[in-house]
Amino acid sequence: MADKLTFNLVSPEKEVYSGEVDQVIVPGTEGEFGVLPNHAPFMSTLLPGMLVIKNGGEERRIFVQGGFADVTPAGLTVLAELAIPAEELKGEVLSAQKAAANDQLQKADTPEASLAARRAVDTLAAH
Repeated sequence: MADKLTFNLVSPEKEVYSGEVDQVIVPGTEGEFGVLPNHAPFMSTLLPGMLVIKNGGEERRIFVQGGFADVTPAGLTVLAELAIPAEELKGEVLSAQKAAANDQLQKADTPEASLAARRAVDTLAAH
């Protein structure tokens, strides 16, 4: 049996995902990065975007915003300020997130804040 990556995604409200997976693609501040089993340890902050969980030929997408990812020998842990499964990004939830992202973009007072807000706006607009 092939190695699996232990992955945990936690938001302030709840544990969003916990399990053994093949790969996770994370929207980091230095760009998207993929984490496979036995990945070298490192830490990254998150930019808004879609985190993609790959397991057994299936993909699950979760919109994340804020927080950080920590890769250790034990696996990957993502602590996100906001984590919403893609299938829940519709109707009022999607509208509220778009409005919040646009508001953050208008209030951005640093290049970093502007980049993060623009990423959120673009990701949500594409959904």
